[in-house]
Parts: sequence; structure tokens; C-alpha cells
Amino acid sequence: MFAGVTLALALIGLTGFLLAINWKPDERAFPEQGIDVSERNGAINWWGVKRAYGVRFVYARATMGAKERDARFADYWRGLYEAGIPRGAIHVFSLCQLAADQAGNLVSTVPRSDDQLPVALMLDFEGSCPARPERDVVIGEINRFLEGVEAHTGKPAILKVSSAFEDRYRVSAGIQRKLWSVQAFFPGSYFDKPWTMWQASSFRRIEGVAGMVNWNVMVK
Repeated sequence: MFAGVTLALALIGLTGFLLAINWKPDERAFPEQGIDVSERNGAINWWGVKRAYGVRFVYARATMGAKERDARFADYWRGLYEAGIPRGAIHVFSLCQLAADQAGNLVSTVPRSDDQLPVALMLDFEGSCPARPERDVVIGEINRFLEGVEAHTGKPAILKVSSAFEDRYRVSAGIQRKLWSVQAFFPGSYFDKPWTMWQASSFRRIEGVAGMVNWNVMVK
């Protein structure tokens, strides 16, 4: 009997896992859907992704803090262009480094092009950075980053903000930019205003990509 119960629980778990890695929001409600990736995804077959799943946009992590660059960004950026998939770059913000230096890192890594989507600034608490400045300092530094990057790209950036970061710093109330929420399966509701993008899953599996990807929707 114990073996039967164990098997049943294993089957339930497997079913749930399969549902989770294949789930995405209803395309009738959210027709614009896509992914974001980083070097952990390895080499990607962009033509396969486009053909098999109809990914309508892709964001690729470009830079982290003032000095780090994603090892796969240049390959992804070129591959996305060749496959004709709308592309955008992500910068991971650090509370431990000057915003001007971080903007310089992004500007020197991501070439300006008219076809690219707005740069996404990822705001979350990083384990390697214990700093927790006052809100006015953080808002000021984010604005300094945006000034430098937007002068380069010619487009207003979008802010990808975790619920924990928003709860502490209330970014949506302090900076007038479009927002990207992060919440699995249910649309995020932690901003002071409606979001433009929503990361609905962080463990979707699709052909052509090694490992799990973040699955997102975009509201135009």
C-alpha cells in the first residue's frame, strides 16, 4: 500500500511539473508573449524558437553592475537580429556600485540600433550586495542610470522590479517609467499603477533553449 501511495504522489508531482513547464498565459488575453534569457541558457537556436513557438520578443541580459557582462549577450544579440525577433537588453542594477559607472557598462556593451526594444533595468536585492541605501538615494541613482542609458538608446527604459524591491523603495511612485512585474502564474499587483510587462513564469521549457526560461507577456 505504501508503495502505491508513493507512486501516486510521484505521478501527481510529475503531472504538476509537466503542466508548469508548458504553461503560459492565455494568448487571447495576452497576444504579445516572449522570453528573457542569460548565459545560463547556453547556445540558442533562434530560428527554431521563432518557428516552433512564435516568440514575439526576447530580452537578453547584457550587463550586471559596473563591470560584469553576460558572456552570451553578443551572440544572442546577433542571433536575434538574424532571426528577425524583436530584441531588448537587460541591465541588472547593483545598490553597491555607482549608477554612472553602471550606465557606462551598458552603453559600452549594447550598441544603439533603431530596432531594439527599450532597455530593461532589473531592480532586485542581490545576495552579493548587502547595501540598503535610503529611498531618496536609490531613486536618485536609478534616475542617473536612466539619464545615461536613455541618452544612448534614444528610448525610455522599462523597470523590471521585484515585489521586495518595490515594497522597500516604492519605485513605481518615484519614477515615471513603464513597469515590468515579476510574479508566477498570477499578474503582479504590487505597483502603484498598471504594468506594461509581466514575467509569468521562470521555469518554462521550450525547444531550442537549454534549461528553463523566463516567460513574459507585454501589453502595448
